[in-house]
Amino acid sequence: MIENLVTGFSIALSWANLAYCFLGVLVGTLIGVLPGIGPGATISLLMPVTLHLNPTSAIIMLSGIFYGAMYGGSTTSILVNLPGEASSVVTCIDGYQMARQGRAGPALGIACFGSFIAGTFSVLGLMLAAPALAKTALRFGPPEYFSLMFLAFSILIYLSSGSPLKAIVISVVGIFLGAIGTDFIVGSQRFSYGSLTLSDGLGLVPVVMGLFGVADVMESLEGQMGKTAVLQSKFKNLLPSLRDWKESIGSILRGTILGFLLGLLPGGGAIIASFVSYAVEKRVAKNPEKFGQGAIQGVAGPESANNAGVGGNFIPLMALGIPCTVASALILGALMMHGVRPGPMLMQEYPHLFWGVIASMYVGNAMLLVLNLPLIGLWVRILTIPYRILFPLILLFCVIGVYSLGNNVWDIVVMVIFGIIGYLMRKFKYEASPFVFALVLSAIMENSFRQSLLMSEGSFDIFFTRPISCTLMIAGVLLFSLQALPWLKRKQFANGRQDEI
Repeated sequence: MIENLVTGFSIALSWANLAYCFLGVLVGTLIGVLPGIGPGATISLLMPVTLHLNPTSAIIMLSGIFYGAMYGGSTTSILVNLPGEASSVVTCIDGYQMARQGRAGPALGIACFGSFIAGTFSVLGLMLAAPALAKTALRFGPPEYFSLMFLAFSILIYLSSGSPLKAIVISVVGIFLGAIGTDFIVGSQRFSYGSLTLSDGLGLVPVVMGLFGVADVMESLEGQMGKTAVLQSKFKNLLPSLRDWKESIGSILRGTILGFLLGLLPGGGAIIASFVSYAVEKRVAKNPEKFGQGAIQGVAGPESANNAGVGGNFIPLMALGIPCTVASALILGALMMHGVRPGPMLMQEYPHLFWGVIASMYVGNAMLLVLNLPLIGLWVRILTIPYRILFPLILLFCVIGVYSLGNNVWDIVVMVIFGIIGYLMRKFKYEASPFVFALVLSAIMENSFRQSLLMSEGSFDIFFTRPISCTLMIAGVLLFSLQALPWLKRKQFANGRQDEI
C-alpha cells in the first residue's frame, strides 16, 4: 500500500496533474461560495472539457470540484446566512450568529481547519477500505451485482426526504430513459425512432446539464436578480484560539467519523451527515442552549461531517461502481465516458488512476487550506456580483459544453427539454438524485439482470439461492417495507378522516 501511495504521489505531483488539481479545488471553492449552482451542475458543465484529458487528470479535476465545494459552502453560510451548498445549511444556524457577534474570523477558521482534518482522515479511510471492499466484491457475479443495485435504490428511496412513491416513480422513469438506444445484448434499437441522436442513448452530459445547470438558473432567477447582502465585518483572528480548539476538537472528530460512515450509504453523504452531526453535537453539549446563539461546535461538527462524507462517497464508487450522491454519479459517468468502469477490478486494471486520485486528494486538501483563509476577502467580493450577470454566463457555458461534445445541435435541444423537466421536478417536489442514479446505472443493472436470467435459464430463483445475493435482496425488501408501511398507514388514516368528515 505504501509503494502504491508513493506511486500515486509521483502521478499527482506531476506539473499537469497539480495544475488540474488546483483548478478543480479553486473552481469547487468558487462554486461553493456562489449560492444556487452546486458541484453537480459544475461537474456536468466541465465534463465535456475533460474528454480531451487523460482519465487520471480528468477525475483529479472533477474530484477537486466535488470536495472543494464543501469548503466554499461555509463562507456564504457564515457571512450571508445563505448556504452556498446544500450541505452547509446547518452551518448558517450558528455560523451567522458568530459573524454577527464579530467572530466571523474564528468561525471561518474552524470551518476551514475542521474541513481539512476531516477531508484528510476520510481520504485515509478511502485508501484503507476501498481495496478491502474490492477484494470482497471480486466474489460478485451478475446476480450479486443486480441485488446490490436493488439494495442501493432501496437505501436511496428510504433516505429520500420526500414521498417514497415519488422517489420510486422518478427512479423507474430514469431506468426507462436509460434503456433508450442500442440493446447491448441483442444489438437492436429501442425507443430511438430512427433518430441518430437517440441511437446511442440519451447523453449523460446534456441530461445533467439540463437538470442541474439550466434548471438551477430557472429556479434562481425567481429570487436572485439583485445583489447579495453580505455582512460587513473585518476578518480578524482567522486562526482559532486555544479555547476555540478545546471546544471544537471533539466536534471535529465526531463529525469526521459520522460523515465518513454516512457517506458510504447511497443517498447519504454530506447533506445528511451535516444534519446528523449538528443533532449529535447539540445532544452531547454541556450547554445545548447555546446552540443557535453562536456555538462554535455547531460550525465545527457539520463542516467536518460534510467534508468527511465526500471521502466516504468514493469508497462504493471506486470499489463497487455504485455512486452515493449526484456528484459521484456524474464522476461515475465521466469514468465510463473515458472507457473506465469502476468496480472491483479498477485497482488492478487502472492502479495509476486509483492511487493518483487518492494522492491528489491529500494534495487538494492542503491546497484548500492554503487557498481559503488568505482569499476570504476575494470570496466576499465575488458574493456581491449580481445574479443577472452570472446566469447568462452559466447558460453560455452549458450550450458550448453540450455542443462541443459531439457538434450536435440536438444535444442542445435535449439539454433544454431536461432543463424544463428539472425545473418542474423541483416545483412538484421530485428529487433529481434517484433519477440521475437510475439513468447512470440503468445499463449496468439491466445487463446484470439479463445475464443472471441467462445463467439460470429464466429462473428468478438465482437471486435467492446464492447467499450474498439473497442477503442483499432481503435487505432491500426490508428497507422498502420500512418505508412503505408508515406511508400506507398515513394514507389510510387520511382517507379515514375524510370519510368521517
